[in-house]
Amino acid sequence: MSEKFKVTLDELFTYNVAKTIKDSTLVFHGVSSPIPMVAMYFAKLTHAKDMVYVGGVTSAIDPNPPFFPTTTNDWTMMQGRTAMITIDKLFDMAQKGELHRSFFSGAQVDKFGNQNVTMIGRPDKIKIKLPGGAGGCNLSGDCINYTIWTTRHRAPAKGDKRIYTLVDKCDFVTNVGHVTPFGTREQLRLVGKGPDWLVTELGVFDFDPESKILRLRYLYPDITVDDVLVNTQFKPVIHPEVRIMDMPTKEQVELMRKIDPLNVRKNEFPPKELERQFFI
Repeated sequence: MSEKFKVTLDELFTYNVAKTIKDSTLVFHGVSSPIPMVAMYFAKLTHAKDMVYVGGVTSAIDPNPPFFPTTTNDWTMMQGRTAMITIDKLFDMAQKGELHRSFFSGAQVDKFGNQNVTMIGRPDKIKIKLPGGAGGCNLSGDCINYTIWTTRHRAPAKGDKRIYTLVDKCDFVTNVGHVTPFGTREQLRLVGKGPDWLVTELGVFDFDPESKILRLRYLYPDITVDDVLVNTQFKPVIHPEVRIMDMPTKEQVELMRKIDPLNVRKNEFPPKELERQFFI
């Protein structure tokens, strides 16, 4: 009987992000995006060989770095490139509907897929000032689809309350989802179709076609639907066929470890989450 092969949470998470990428598409990741950086390169070497990879603000096309740096804007990501463009050209392409996918996260993600990386609180009473969205607002409106990711879905308890990342309503909308306080994407005449996937450390979501509310599709092997509900401020739609997610193969996991020897993908996770292991 063969020995089982261990897969860690960061590997399974990154695999799920990579699966949102389709072949023959133009894909971009921005600043502070180690998981999308690894996921894009992994996808390029596996199921999306004809994907065009645009790496970070350096905007190198299909880079082939000797290793992944700890920052997604390192000049290492220009090594081995086939070409490069300036960042303003990327935004122009997005406005023309030519950017197929990008990646966004946030301190808050609401039920319609809006994200907040600006502030916690109100403009007249800011509790926490966040770093801001850079060009995320523009790209979230223009790119054809985008993937949301967060490694902070699990809501820690503070007294008798929980601190949620998946919230009913964002304190501030930095990146636009499907329904904003100012209207739907259609009403706002946005170029892109909006987010189509959310990957968290508890599950994988798409969006309900009718309500545009996040819909739970896949669970990690050690997570239940109740776990997701307890850690989510709103009630997501539960797909009638929600199930445990597919696992990568041993060869795919070994490839991910080879292309990311510095384990930069692990940097986004709370230490406790990295203790989670799965076996194939």
